[in-house]
Amino acid sequence: MSVRGPVLTLVGVAAVFEARAVTKRFGATRALESVSFDVKPGELVGLLGPNGAGKSTLVKIGCGLVHATSGEAVIGGHPAGQTAARKLIGYLAELFRYPGWLSADEVLALHQRLAASGGGPSERAELLDLVGLAEVATRRVSNMSKGMQQRLGLAQALIGEPKLLLLDEPTSALDPAGRRAVRAILESLRDRGLGVLLNSHLLSEIELVCDRVIILQHGRVIAQGAPDDLLVARGVEIETRSGLKTWPDARRDDVPGLVADLVSKGEDVFAVRILRPSLEDFYLEAVEGEVG
Repeated sequence: MSVRGPVLTLVGVAAVFEARAVTKRFGATRALESVSFDVKPGELVGLLGPNGAGKSTLVKIGCGLVHATSGEAVIGGHPAGQTAARKLIGYLAELFRYPGWLSADEVLALHQRLAASGGGPSERAELLDLVGLAEVATRRVSNMSKGMQQRLGLAQALIGEPKLLLLDEPTSALDPAGRRAVRAILESLRDRGLGVLLNSHLLSEIELVCDRVIILQHGRVIAQGAPDDLLVARGVEIETRSGLKTWPDARRDDVPGLVADLVSKGEDVFAVRILRPSLEDFYLEAVEGEVG
């Protein structure tokens, strides 16, 4: 797991996104039920849940495209949907498409006009450099790989210096190298102080890059927290000359005593592994527990 900035530095910092008891119903269908969480500046938050859990509805409410039945979403202190709130948002949809005949620079110029950004050529050049496309600024979209188009989409979402990014499956359909490139970009955005709400089904990616995760099921938050806090250790394995020894109930703090005891008994210790579930394991347990 990659090293993350200390969450404690965000205590007391005003949230760039807040969901305050957001509830949404479509007729008799409950899409969201009293969902509450926030995203701070410089924080990457992963939004997880099975299909139909309410993730897309929540993002649409944040964009101001859908109105909550009760509760509210707030962007930088402004109710979602207001002009002031929309100016603070950058959004990348999962199934975006740009005209194939436009160059990377032309795509950004088009979106500058749509967003009323006055950044001009310097903003476009900076964003293309940020996502590693500076050398292909004049290349047509039709001649770009999927990974390059995905990075161009991130550059588009950053037009106008938003404070919050809403990203829907930004690493979908990418190969491992492409996913690594996007992760690096997201980590650089964290360093710039942007808040990011990342919707993804790739739990391994979420575990690598996100500071916190929110798990939705049937429109409700069933778990949330930092991955390191959610993924509690589940035993210790120690490799010795006489074989592999396991302590299912041991924790990290027990390791020095276990090793010292083995050495005192004449064992040669070669490796120590603290067993812990993956985020996928935790997610499946949480979701299946709700289903059961």
